[in-house]
Amino acid sequence: MSRDKTEQKENTEQKENTKASAENTEDLEEAPAEEVQEEKSEKSPEKALEDELASWKDKYMRLAAEYDNYRKRTSNEKLSIYDDATARAVTELLPVADSMQMALANLKDTDPEILKGIELVSNQLNKSFEKLKVEGYGEIGDNFDPNLHNAISKIESEELGENQLAQIFQRGYKIGDKIIRHAMVQVANCD
Repeated sequence: MSRDKTEQKENTEQKENTKASAENTEDLEEAPAEEVQEEKSEKSPEKALEDELASWKDKYMRLAAEYDNYRKRTSNEKLSIYDDATARAVTELLPVADSMQMALANLKDTDPEILKGIELVSNQLNKSFEKLKVEGYGEIGDNFDPNLHNAISKIESEELGENQLAQIFQRGYKIGDKIIRHAMVQVANCD
């Protein structure tokens, strides 16, 4: 009997050892699975934070681009408003400029002191136009451009080439690309 009890005891111990080994094996198998789940749960908040950061960065970049566009648009509008206001003011001064040019052209035989005074006033007016970035255009011999010139007559001339300005009745003025007044001209050799 003692032998049977000893064998039973040994069998029981073996079974317990097997159970313990199996449990240890299960613990070992479960441990990596738990670690993987822990890693996933750790990556998940990191991934969420990275996604949130990317979202905020995208919003920031869009806002910065929108602000830059707004700044450029308002800057262009301010320049446009300035040019429009300058053009309206200069339009009122153009008859004075025309009168000064006609006086200089027609008073060649007058007293030199009067002519000098008119030249000084004309030069002051031209300097004022330069400060306002107003350019006069339309010279004899220039090529005719319908965007800049208003042709009121034509003439045939051997001295001038085709579609060249033969006579300037009224000078044109512009600020940058904005036309204040088209030049009234006579065009030579046009069809």
